[in-house]
Amino acid sequence: MAMQGTLEDRVYDNGLTVLDTEVDKIVICSALPTTYTEANATYALGNKTSYAVGSPANRSGGGREVTCPAVTGGTVTATGTATHSALIDTVNSRLLEAKALSASQAVTSGNTWSCAAFKIGSPSAT
Repeated sequence: MAMQGTLEDRVYDNGLTVLDTEVDKIVICSALPTTYTEANATYALGNKTSYAVGSPANRSGGGREVTCPAVTGGTVTATGTATHSALIDTVNSRLLEAKALSASQAVTSGNTWSCAAFKIGSPSAT
């Protein structure tokens, strides 16, 4: 029989701290990237460099989370339909997180893009 337990904040934080300390770019993509190259080149439609994720904090309902700040003035580098976003570490060429956008958006090269802040978290073990 599996036993239920809890994880301390330090355990959650060490996972989420990777996002806090290594993410330096957010990219909008035309498909779900599964590798750094797909996120940063193959599916990339635009980006915002010098992007920083917040430190781990308490999550509503238990667990821990980081806040990814809103983007304004992101650069659109290719024309297409943005369906996903990715958080990447360009220093170590790593894809750290990728997800579907809440709604797809047609973008045109040379324009700018924006998105609202969002959170990434882990619930408490129950």
